[in-house]
Amino acid sequence: MNRTVVVEPTGEHATIDTALARDAIAGLLDADPDVRRRVAELVQLEPERVAPPVLYALSEVLLDHGRPADAAFWFYAGQVRARFDARRCTDATAAAAVDALDQRFGGPINRFAFTDPERLRRTVIRAVAWDRRTPHAYDHRWIALHGMGAYLGSEGPLSVPEEEWEALAARTRAEYLEGLRTALRAIPHPR
Repeated sequence: MNRTVVVEPTGEHATIDTALARDAIAGLLDADPDVRRRVAELVQLEPERVAPPVLYALSEVLLDHGRPADAAFWFYAGQVRARFDARRCTDATAAAAVDALDQRFGGPINRFAFTDPERLRRTVIRAVAWDRRTPHAYDHRWIALHGMGAYLGSEGPLSVPEEEWEALAARTRAEYLEGLRTALRAIPHPR
C-alpha cells in the first residue's frame, strides 16, 4: 500500500518559497493540453524565476508539442542548475532530487539528443552559457526540502556560504561540460 506522508518543514526549511515552482509544475503536468501550453509559454518568458524542476517539466511539454530541440535545451539548462543547487546545499542527501528529476524526465530527451552528437554538443554548450549569463532569481534552497534534513530537522545553514557560490557554479559547469565530452566519446561513430 502506497501512502503519502506530508512533513511540515520547520526551522529554515519552513522559509523556503516553492509556491511559484509548485504552481508552474502543476500547470505543466496538467491533463489539459491548453493549460500545459499556456504555462510553458509563461515559463519561457521568465525562466530565471523558476527552480530547475520547472525547467525539467517544461522540457516534457515542449517534447510533447513536437519541439524536441527546445525540450533538450531546457532539460539540460535545468539539469546544470539543479546540480549547482545540490552543490551549494549543505545536506548532501538532497542531491538525490537531481537523480529523481533525471529519471522522471530524462529518458525521452536523451533518446532524442543522443541521435545527433553534434546537436547534443551545441545544445549543452548553449544551456551552460545560458546558465552562466542568466540570474538565478528563485529560491535555490528548494533542493534542501528533498534531503533528510527536511525530515529529521537540521542545525545550521541550508547553504554553503555565498562567497563560495561563484567557484561552485564554475566547477559545476566545467564538470558538466566534461561529462558531455565523456558522453560524446562513448557514442559510436559511423564509419
